[in-house]
Amino acid sequence: MNSKVNINDKIRGSLIAGAGVKMVMGFANEVNREKEIYKLTLWGSFVNFLLLVFKFVAGFVGNSAAMIADAVHSLSDFITDIIVILFVRVSSMPKDENHHYGHGKYETLATAIIGVVLFAVGVGILVNAVETIIDFFHGKELAAPNIWALGAAAVSIVFKEALYQYTVYKGKNLNSNAVMANAWHHRSDALSSIGTLLGISGAMFLGEKWRVLDPIAAFLVSIFILKVAIELTKTSLEELLEKSLPKKTQEKILNIIHSFPEVKSPHNLRTRHIGSNIAIEFHIRMDGNLSLNEVHEITKRMENALKAEFGPLTHIGIHMEPINHEKEAKKKIF
Repeated sequence: MNSKVNINDKIRGSLIAGAGVKMVMGFANEVNREKEIYKLTLWGSFVNFLLLVFKFVAGFVGNSAAMIADAVHSLSDFITDIIVILFVRVSSMPKDENHHYGHGKYETLATAIIGVVLFAVGVGILVNAVETIIDFFHGKELAAPNIWALGAAAVSIVFKEALYQYTVYKGKNLNSNAVMANAWHHRSDALSSIGTLLGISGAMFLGEKWRVLDPIAAFLVSIFILKVAIELTKTSLEELLEKSLPKKTQEKILNIIHSFPEVKSPHNLRTRHIGSNIAIEFHIRMDGNLSLNEVHEITKRMENALKAEFGPLTHIGIHMEPINHEKEAKKKIF
């Protein structure tokens, strides 16, 4: 009898120890994740700062409205880098007495701010481009852009596309929405520079009548910026408003729950994002004759299985309901 108790105690002890190790590893990974995001964002902000200064100089010296618009876009990149640096540090803080679910929503808030900043930049560029195009068709002569503006656009495309490729790769590995949002900001700048390059080239080499291509390029850049901004803002607002996880993710959760034969009728499933982590809450039914220790051991294994799939910092809440076999039998009779 004592040997059985000792074996059970050892099993429970090993399970608790294993869970403890996973928790420590989870927090260690979070610290490393924060450092990686910082390092990545600092490099991005350094490149953005150099580019925005170069673009502003090239835009004014090179007589290009499209290049100045592109410079403003790079300025917004630099601002969003600072936002990511500030908010990701806060979002990585552990839970406390005032934030029982941690601080992950700050990362989502950072993504929303990036979207709003992008939208404001897009509207500003669009309005300026439309005014310039209207002035051109009312007879105003536009200055021809020069090689400075053309060269700045080419340099921007190379550097911003390289930043996008590296940032999106790291963002996926780090599972960070804010980093992914910043990656798309780099891509939007690269694509806007392509439009700028085409507009400047046309305005330079096709003659005076085609100088309107420069503000038209700025207009097209603004449309792309607005599209990206709306998508980022929509996604982050959905998370802030507690939108449920996608159906495929919920199905995966239910499949894990159903893999435990002792568990019956999972219901009241509730899911949501908490920054880069998720929260899962649900009700289950189990045999009412099981001891409290047995129920605890089963739910602990279920919790570990869910964390193995969705990450060690996943918040999980399980409500157990007993199945009374005698009552169930009477219901069937009557």
